[in-house]
Amino acid sequence: MDFSNTRKAILFRVGTLTVTIFLLSWLIFNDGYFVTELVLFVLLGLQIISLIKSLERNNEELISFLDSIRHDDISHNYRTDFKNEDTNRLNNELNKALKDLREVRKEKEADFQYLKNIVQHVGIGLITFNRTGKVQIINTAAKKLLRVNNIDNIKDLSSVSENLVDIFLRLKTGGRDLIRLEIGGDIVQLAIYAIELTLRGEEFKLVSVQNIQNELEEKEMEAWQNLVRVLTHEIMNSVTPISSLANTVEDELNEQLNNDQEINQISNEEIADLHLAIQTIKKRSQGLIRFVQDFRNLTHIPKPKIAEINVKELLKEMLMLHKREIEDNKVNANIRVDPANMTINADKELIEQVLINLIKNATQAFDEQTNRLVELNAYFDEKSRPVISVKDNGNGIDDEALEKIFIPFFTTKKNGSGIGLSLSRQIMRQHQGMLGVKSKMDEGTEFFLRF
Repeated sequence: MDFSNTRKAILFRVGTLTVTIFLLSWLIFNDGYFVTELVLFVLLGLQIISLIKSLERNNEELISFLDSIRHDDISHNYRTDFKNEDTNRLNNELNKALKDLREVRKEKEADFQYLKNIVQHVGIGLITFNRTGKVQIINTAAKKLLRVNNIDNIKDLSSVSENLVDIFLRLKTGGRDLIRLEIGGDIVQLAIYAIELTLRGEEFKLVSVQNIQNELEEKEMEAWQNLVRVLTHEIMNSVTPISSLANTVEDELNEQLNNDQEINQISNEEIADLHLAIQTIKKRSQGLIRFVQDFRNLTHIPKPKIAEINVKELLKEMLMLHKREIEDNKVNANIRVDPANMTINADKELIEQVLINLIKNATQAFDEQTNRLVELNAYFDEKSRPVISVKDNGNGIDDEALEKIFIPFFTTKKNGSGIGLSLSRQIMRQHQGMLGVKSKMDEGTEFFLRF
């Protein structure tokens, strides 16, 4: 915007005002010019008023412009038909600024509608509400899933389930929960995830709701198939030789009875064969009993008795417990806890059971390695959740086995029961945590306990 004309106008007004003041002063000190003095005095007043109005007009336009922005009223335009060209130029620039603001608003509105359409048509249910429970957004997927129309407050969902509302209000950022409900005659398994946000100084919560019933049923069927496959394999491994040996013993006794041979006439070799067969039957029967007991242990995990545990002391106790095994396997073991006073809330006995399984596996993870190392680490992850890891630099686990290591009774060891890792994962789930693993062949394995 060119302000040269404005400067000229101001200079002209100041100049004429100065001349008028000078003439008026001269006439005051000279008698006989009363009428002229009166005219110049009136003219001086008019000049001052004109200058003030000229300056105030621009100020008023600027104040009006700023008020429009502050009150989000940018729909009007300023006049550009004043006799004062400077005012017209100023108003023209203000109109251009208002036009730009309207374009920005249109773009923001278009972006908002675009995002709103995405939210409404996404396949996952989304609900946002503030601290008082007032609902700002509930998308189409959430309405269909919960069988509701528009709701004003999150507590209106009490008609669906009181527990569902409690979960929505209770979950903090990163919190997850599962709930099984009957809605409209259908059974649904809802996976709920929450995150807390702040927008323009107002706190609100975004909750996603997804029905994972079909996925759970598929996983459940897959788990049952894997379990039945393992059970069948283990039972048949025991039952087949038992049945075969029982038939052999029966055939041998029938042969002796059919020959009318006295029992005391049976040779020592035949007695030894019968004795061996009976011992084998006994051994396999005991193995089958142990298998059933292991399965029972896997399905009957006690409820955790939560207490505060000093992690460093816990890990020291675990290394002391495995001291003999570590020395026998020539393994170097160390502990690193950061911070040193780190604590967790858990059932100590159950977590000890998990660590015993993991440390035992780690100390047995070596073949030809000479620099054998087992590390017990404890720290807080990026979400401030406590993590305990058991790491070794042993053989590692191949990808195929890695996918199956948590399946009950799956084992890569000759004398392994295959329930240690399955039991450990169940225990961590009882603590609302998880047991994870990463491994590379010939580089080692690391298990994570995330609480």
